[in-house]
Amino acid sequence: MKKAVHFGAGNIGRGFIGEILFENDFEIAFVDVNERIIDALNERGSYEIEIAEEGQRHITVSGVCGINNAKHPEEVVAALAEADLVTTAIGPNILPYIAGLVAQGIEARQAAGNHQPLDVLACENMIGGSAFLFEEVKKHLSESGLAFAQEYIGFPNAAVDRIVPAQTHDDPLFVIVEPFNEWVVETRGMKRPSLRLDKVHYEEELEPFIERKLFSVNSGHATSAYTGAHFGATTILEALQNDVVKSKVEAVLGEIRSLLIAKWGFDEAALADYHKIIISRFENPFIVDDVARVARTPIRKLGYDERFIRPIRELRERGLSYDNLLQTVSYIFSYRDETDEQSLQLQTLLQEKPLAEVVAEVTGLTDQTLIDEIVSVLK
Repeated sequence: MKKAVHFGAGNIGRGFIGEILFENDFEIAFVDVNERIIDALNERGSYEIEIAEEGQRHITVSGVCGINNAKHPEEVVAALAEADLVTTAIGPNILPYIAGLVAQGIEARQAAGNHQPLDVLACENMIGGSAFLFEEVKKHLSESGLAFAQEYIGFPNAAVDRIVPAQTHDDPLFVIVEPFNEWVVETRGMKRPSLRLDKVHYEEELEPFIERKLFSVNSGHATSAYTGAHFGATTILEALQNDVVKSKVEAVLGEIRSLLIAKWGFDEAALADYHKIIISRFENPFIVDDVARVARTPIRKLGYDERFIRPIRELRERGLSYDNLLQTVSYIFSYRDETDEQSLQLQTLLQEKPLAEVVAEVTGLTDQTLIDEIVSVLK
């Protein structure tokens, strides 16, 4: 049986990546610092996923174990030395923290004479996640280790999409996920192209599909949250039951659609159908997704290359409309969640500094005309 090492035993790791790996006949070693989850994986060797749909069917994922990388890093290195595939779902900000272990695993493969090509897939909500991880891994490799990695270790970029709502259960391994999932891997970065997973799509160029996902799902989901919060909703479903909110989300996706068609040449009818599916996913009555969860970290979501400012910039460059995206940005600036550190930080900045200065600082924009447009909408 093939062996996979997966960094991140959270809900996405277990409820999405783990399911696909299991269905492709992999034994999975989950790597995490969450002692409760790691211990449960080792005690039971399996866990259950519930699909949020009519009938709420269950899937049992077996052949799993856990490694606590804080306590037993040497076990992670040993697992990496003989792995057939490595995946991550830990969050973009955490990738640098596992780079040293990945580097040690690569050099352990070299020392063992393991010349079986290996691909490392960072399944994160970011553009170029695997390439970013490789840049971090390089910092920990010796000269010979780097040469070995460049010949035998691939870091193909990947895009993943599945809604896994915030949830708590008595069973720490049980996870509820939506029926829809999409995992796309860029073939040109692969070192072992013969190892392809069922239910994973492989494309020569990934960037169009990453942007389609980030600008459609992430921007649309966040628009539902911030617009919903503005109109008093506490869940995404409640937000989209408000016709005004839903029409605003549809309008944002319309602007996103115009960008994706202009930039990448997507078929308009197919993209419109894709956006209808996205909204239907947000409206899934079997998923209770809190506005607060989706809207957390507003400063990050207002970043220069993030889900709102980047499409606004690129629509502006092409002379296309972004009025509805600007309106959503105004809702983000006014969003307040007393339990979210970034929300409170943003409100403090708005109280202490001139509005234009805060907009420039938070968004990273230097285009004064665009800064002024955002300020005008905020006022």
